[in-house]
Amino acid sequence: MKTRRVTAGVASVLALSLGAAACGGGDDNDGGGNGKKDAALNSIVNASDKKGGTVTYEHSDVPDSLDPGNTYYGWVQNFSRLYGRTLTTFKPAAGKAGLEVVPDLAEGLGKSSPDAKTWTYKLRAGVKFQDGTPVTSKDVKYAIERSNFAPEALSNGPTYFKSYLEGGDKYKGPYKDKSAEGIKSIETPDDRTIVFKLKQPFADFDYLATFSQTAPVPQAKDTGAKYVQAIQSTGPYQFQSYEEGRGATLVRNKQWDAKTDPIRKALPDKITIKFKVNPVTVDNNLLSDKITADAAGTGVQPQTQPKVLRGKYANQTDSSYAGATQYIALNVNVKPFDNADCRKAVQWGLDKQSVLDAMGGSPKGDVATTLLPPSVNGYTKFDTYATDGHKGDVAKAKEALKACGKPNGFNTILTARSDRPAEVAAATAIQASLKKIGINIEIKQFPSGKYFSNFAGVPSYVHDNKLGMLSMAWGADWPTGYGFLDQIVNGAAIKPSGGNNLMELDDPKINKALTDAIANTDDAARTKAWGEIDKMVLDNASVVPLVYRKNLLLRPTSAQNVTVTQAYLGMYDYLLMSSSK
Repeated sequence: MKTRRVTAGVASVLALSLGAAACGGGDDNDGGGNGKKDAALNSIVNASDKKGGTVTYEHSDVPDSLDPGNTYYGWVQNFSRLYGRTLTTFKPAAGKAGLEVVPDLAEGLGKSSPDAKTWTYKLRAGVKFQDGTPVTSKDVKYAIERSNFAPEALSNGPTYFKSYLEGGDKYKGPYKDKSAEGIKSIETPDDRTIVFKLKQPFADFDYLATFSQTAPVPQAKDTGAKYVQAIQSTGPYQFQSYEEGRGATLVRNKQWDAKTDPIRKALPDKITIKFKVNPVTVDNNLLSDKITADAAGTGVQPQTQPKVLRGKYANQTDSSYAGATQYIALNVNVKPFDNADCRKAVQWGLDKQSVLDAMGGSPKGDVATTLLPPSVNGYTKFDTYATDGHKGDVAKAKEALKACGKPNGFNTILTARSDRPAEVAAATAIQASLKKIGINIEIKQFPSGKYFSNFAGVPSYVHDNKLGMLSMAWGADWPTGYGFLDQIVNGAAIKPSGGNNLMELDDPKINKALTDAIANTDDAARTKAWGEIDKMVLDNASVVPLVYRKNLLLRPTSAQNVTVTQAYLGMYDYLLMSSSK
């Protein structure tokens, strides 16, 4: 979920999209009451500098992992900044300022060679782990080695470093390669300098450096997949307790020094998070002010929506664009979706408006016709499978079925995450819609915490269980076309487990187009390429865009320093949030 800086082109597009979303207006801060509807889109609601209190989160399932090196969920990227400092991060600030990449563990942004193939960072002096050990450049290098090159232990995160570092295709990771040198293309000439040598230009590297994978890990204390039980903090909070599947409590890290960290105020004394709470119960706990925020950050459930859109709760809501697209992945290695015409039958036959209605209607977003959402740099408006009112075209769908040798339709399976009522409702609407053209769908539900590591992101499981259609929601790793597309449409991103290219799309032309575009240092040409690649993906018909997502967020009255961050999929910024309780 982040080039040198936000380029002028990126910044202007994003500023426009944020302006369109930010209906609330207002100043940078809103210290009185709980603001007004949409106030947190471009201001800080209930601003306070008061230290103390406890921030409480709940989540409907479990995280993929709270280990910064083994996660890909946007909310964990946001949350992990409380205990893990990365080379760079997104500025904790309201509105478009929250999209600015700023130094965090590093004292400045990356220094790039003219060809954008070598990037150098200098770490801040005086940063320590929670046990008092100084953080060095070797700890950052090791963190990247374990998170990108050891899929046998850590499979959940992205693989950008592996794809772009020189020798990344040969290095076996720190658990198999016991040499002291590690991967040669990450150099640590001294304790505060780290140098990345890339095999090709990568103009977005400062965004990549925001990823939690750059949060340092001391090799001597790494226990692979079990490290999540004893994470060594570099941020203002450390784990007091962690119970897998149940929750965690974070308290102040006494070794954290505000002098080395200009972006964190660290106001709460304690932070708690509870897992596996029924999502409607989470909503009710927000309404009754029992918790500070829903950690998932995806908004209230459809059944809660009417209650919060009227009456006293309306002014406590923020309807934020998530910079995300909800879509269906059609797996090209599961019959009959190995046939493009069978995929096109779904494209033509689906009533997308019914899907949006089932998810909760316009407060949940807009019907999608592209993979890239409008808020991402490179978005181009088009509709390859346009139908009247987005309601589908039965005649064209039946033509496609005939062309793929299934004139009477076929049976398939659609996955959905069991703890996401809106996703299950969408799946049910898809089932009803496609039944009209003879496509009979069985819906199978899986828990979101293991959705990618055990089920939808595991090709062998998908093939063995004939999971042809897979529910997916995706937001940009950083707000450019490459940051959105690469890990979901590039063949190089297909992994044995924890993958996000759920279509298993491995089209040489698309792969090459991605590589060529990110190597192009011309901003305008790069931006144009992302829309062209999006069209190539839709021509392939393996992605069925459903909804450009919105989050109907609810802020309880006790929540302080509340603002939406577009850098983290339109949820609240957890680095700023505090509580009056």
